[in-house]
Amino acid sequence: MFVSVALLILIQSIAVVPVTVTSRSPQVEVHEFSDAELSCEFRTENDKNPRIEWKKIDKDVSFVYYDGHFVGPFHDRAEIKGATVRLRRVTQVDAGKYRCEVSAPLDSITLGETNVTLRVLVPPQTPLCDVPSSAMTGSQVELRCRDQHSIPPAVYTWFKDNHALPIRQPNATYTVNEFTGILTFQTVSRADSGQYHCEAKNGVGPAKSCQGTHMHIDDLNVAAVIAGVVLLCLIMLFCAFGACYAHRHGYFSRHRGSQHSGYSHPPKEDFKHTQSFML
Repeated sequence: MFVSVALLILIQSIAVVPVTVTSRSPQVEVHEFSDAELSCEFRTENDKNPRIEWKKIDKDVSFVYYDGHFVGPFHDRAEIKGATVRLRRVTQVDAGKYRCEVSAPLDSITLGETNVTLRVLVPPQTPLCDVPSSAMTGSQVELRCRDQHSIPPAVYTWFKDNHALPIRQPNATYTVNEFTGILTFQTVSRADSGQYHCEAKNGVGPAKSCQGTHMHIDDLNVAAVIAGVVLLCLIMLFCAFGACYAHRHGYFSRHRGSQHSGYSHPPKEDFKHTQSFML
C-alpha cells in the first residue's frame, strides 16, 4: 500500500511540469532578404492558453508580438505558429537579440523565457579603392581598399596587372593586410608601376572588385633639383647685391629725403599775436 502511494506521487510529480520555454535554434544566421525563423517552444503545468510575447532587446526593449498581434515594422511581414515566429525578407535592421516570453498565471512558475540571436549576413559590396596615380621612387606609398557593409567583414586581395599579390612573399617590397585592405610599399620603385585593383569577399555572396587604376612611379630628377637650388641661390644673391648697391649710392636716403622735401617750417614771425578787435 505504501509503495503504491509513493509510486502515484512520483508519477504525478513527473507529469506536472511548470512552464518551461526553450528554443531549438538560439543562434540564427540567414542571408539578407531571406526569411528567418525564431524558434520558441513551451510547456505549461495547468494553463492551456498562456500569454505569448516577443520582444527585441536593443538599447531599448521594443515589442515584436503583443496581445495576439505583430506590432511596429513587423505587423505586415511576420507570422506565428505556436510560439515560433517567422520573419519575412529580413535586413540588417532586423539583426539582434529577441526574447520569447510565455506567461502562465495558473502555473506554479508563471513566467518562462528564452533568447534567440538573429544575425543577417550581407554579401560584399563594390569596395572603395584609393590608388595614387603617381609617386616618386624611394617614397612610401599606401593603397587602400574598404567595404564597410559586408557581414561578416570582408577580406581583401590586391591585384597588379590582374595578378594577385601574395600576402606572404619572400623579399617582397610590399606588405598586404588582408583584414584592413591596406597595401604598403615602404620604398616604391619604378618596377612597382602598373594597374592595381582590389577584391573583397566574405563567403556570403560573390566577390566584388573595384575598377583598376594605373599607378606610375617616376624617378627623382636629382639634376633638376640641384639646378633649381642653384638658381634660387643666384636669385637671392642678385637681390642682395642690388640692395647693397642701392644703399651705397644713396638711393634709399634720397627717397626718404624726397618724402619731406615739400614741407618747410614756417618762419617764427608768422606766429605774431595781433590785437583783437573790440566791438
